[in-house]
Amino acid sequence: MTDIFGKSNKRSTKTRLFQVALDALEDAGWTVERVAGSGKSSVRRITKGDESKVVSIRTTQDTCIAFPRTEGDKSWRTLDEVDAVVPVSVDDKENPKFAKVHIIDGDEIRARFNRAYKARRSAGHKIPIGRGVWVSLYLPEADNPVSHVGAGAGLEFPPIAIVPLVLEEEAEDATSDDGLEVDSISPPSGEAPLSIAEAKRRLAETFRVDPSSIKIIVEA
Repeated sequence: MTDIFGKSNKRSTKTRLFQVALDALEDAGWTVERVAGSGKSSVRRITKGDESKVVSIRTTQDTCIAFPRTEGDKSWRTLDEVDAVVPVSVDDKENPKFAKVHIIDGDEIRARFNRAYKARRSAGHKIPIGRGVWVSLYLPEADNPVSHVGAGAGLEFPPIAIVPLVLEEEAEDATSDDGLEVDSISPPSGEAPLSIAEAKRRLAETFRVDPSSIKIIVEA
């Protein structure tokens, strides 16, 4: 698997994950717009019919999301200003294959971060102002170790979309020098090509979500 954490790939992967989130929101029927005067690149207003939310889109390449404390240590920067959080994470930080997009109510995320902050301060952790407090999306919440307090939002709130991550380097590796597909990605002899519907069904079973949550992009 290509190392997406190298310096040359990390920024492009972050950009790709952010775009995945935007596309997933639009596919779910939301209109996505920048918030005038916000000055924060992660913040968007999403609208569907009469429903409107200000959200913060958080990308992560290690399955954790972070928010920093404000000056004076009285509140959360950005988190306290939004109605919901849209985390978009790789499925596995060591061997990422998919991006998973969630929409989670802001009060839910604030409660988790408040628990995490309180637990870490009680344990004697130093939390500098402006530095993010990191909380795992997919580890089950537990009191011990203290880093697990507040975790698990991605487990409790299933993704609205799961999108395969196909990096440019891998696409190049999957073709021969003359541009033809190599045998390793061709269907085994005697087997029918995999349909989109069947691929969605298998992925849905793997991630225990509805097939409608699976989005597959095929680029020629």
